[in-house]
Amino acid sequence: MIVSASYKTDIPAFYAAWFLRRLAAGFCRTVNPWGGQTYEIPLTADTVDGFVLWTRNIRPLAPDLDRVAAVAPYVVQFTVTGYPRALEASTIPAKQAIDDLRGLCRRAGPRVAVWRYDPILFTDATPADWHRGNFAAIARSLAGTVDEVVVSFAHIYRKTRRNLEVAAAHSKLTWRDPPDDEKTALAADLAGIAADHGMAFRVCAQAHLVPPGGAPARCIDADRLSAVAGRTIGAPVKGNRDDCLCHRSRDIGAYDTCPHGCVYCYAVTSPATAKRRYAAHDPKGEFLFAPASQRSSARRMPENIHR
Repeated sequence: MIVSASYKTDIPAFYAAWFLRRLAAGFCRTVNPWGGQTYEIPLTADTVDGFVLWTRNIRPLAPDLDRVAAVAPYVVQFTVTGYPRALEASTIPAKQAIDDLRGLCRRAGPRVAVWRYDPILFTDATPADWHRGNFAAIARSLAGTVDEVVVSFAHIYRKTRRNLEVAAAHSKLTWRDPPDDEKTALAADLAGIAADHGMAFRVCAQAHLVPPGGAPARCIDADRLSAVAGRTIGAPVKGNRDDCLCHRSRDIGAYDTCPHGCVYCYAVTSPATAKRRYAAHDPKGEFLFAPASQRSSARRMPENIHR
């Protein structure tokens, strides 16, 4: 079983203490966000083949990554975008993120991390030419550090539109969702920049936007985990949406719990709710966050889902 920690929230940045306690305990509990069922997920060396850590700030977990590796090898999907504060209210500065990403790869090897530049959002503060320059500057800083960059273009879900409109009204920004030909033109330029800096260019779950020189992304990647581990880690392809090529995994996060304040985030319906839930989080609890009525009703996940 590959454990995803987590595309629903930033566990390394905000919930590192909880994650480490759950590793020590050997399990955590999660809630199905659609049906409300609860599950116990084992987190032991004999059940976990690898971890995929999703973060914008590895620093809170960095001193204890050896404890993670003692259970299973890990790969970090590390987002660095350098957007204006009107779009990312509480992320760490891009320079700090770049320095931390460099340090991570020096410590654990060049294949341990993937740079994510996603989602790409078009606003009057971040037009296409701004992205070209910003992406190139970050790529220069990370040349020789990572071998892959993953991008996506913002999905404008209903909740995303609502959050963008609130942010636009507050900050006097305008945003738009351009046609696909404009997106693919930008993607082609970014793919060229990535290649110039020794990085493979991958597009996450948007096959129709993959430019020449790019390829679809596999964010949960058993092959990369295998390279880090020095042994074969097998898992079937089982994406969680259209065009997703990820290998099968179990995610241990929870929606509406990340207080980074990114206005485009698909995992947060309400930034205020995310902040409240973060404040209410119990680092000693079995769930990252769960309604009180569900905290004692977890049932063990069927064994055939683990592998």
